[in-house]
Amino acid sequence: MSASSWVSTSLPYLTPQGNGRGDAWSAEAEAQGRRGAQRILHAGEVPAPAEVANLLGVAEGGPVVVRRRLILLDERPNELTDTFYPLAIAAGTALAHTAKIRGGAVTLLAELGHVGALVREDVTATMPDEGERRTLETAPGEPVLRLTRLTLDREGRPIQVDRMVMPALRQRLRYQIEIG
Repeated sequence: MSASSWVSTSLPYLTPQGNGRGDAWSAEAEAQGRRGAQRILHAGEVPAPAEVANLLGVAEGGPVVVRRRLILLDERPNELTDTFYPLAIAAGTALAHTAKIRGGAVTLLAELGHVGALVREDVTATMPDEGERRTLETAPGEPVLRLTRLTLDREGRPIQVDRMVMPALRQRLRYQIEIG
């Protein structure tokens, strides 16, 4: 792994930010002496892909809200993330629009009464499709990591699904788990 690789931890992205604070990505990058930014590529209603529909408990092809973002580290593509929300939670909110959300989407969800209590992440390694390869500026033959995160509230209801694609050679995922 090169000196420019990124060590990613999930916790900062799962908890609401305090009043007046920026998004978790920019804050985490800044804490490591780097520059984090993101571009919202698309936001709005889309038909739920099969995996997302299954995780959110909606019909395949049924309407959900998605926010597609290109995550940048020091102005270089670091991650492509699609975050899906049930229509009942996100329709008519800032989640369905391309404007940046003060404090991030998790903060807005909390303000709307939807707080995550349990998260499940699944990680696989595959080859990117051509669009992902171009967007993430990976070399031909370079694999990507695919992380799918499901966030449930205290009642076990799904509130969001994240599907992330990251250049594998520039990433290290770190999980720290407290037991007991």
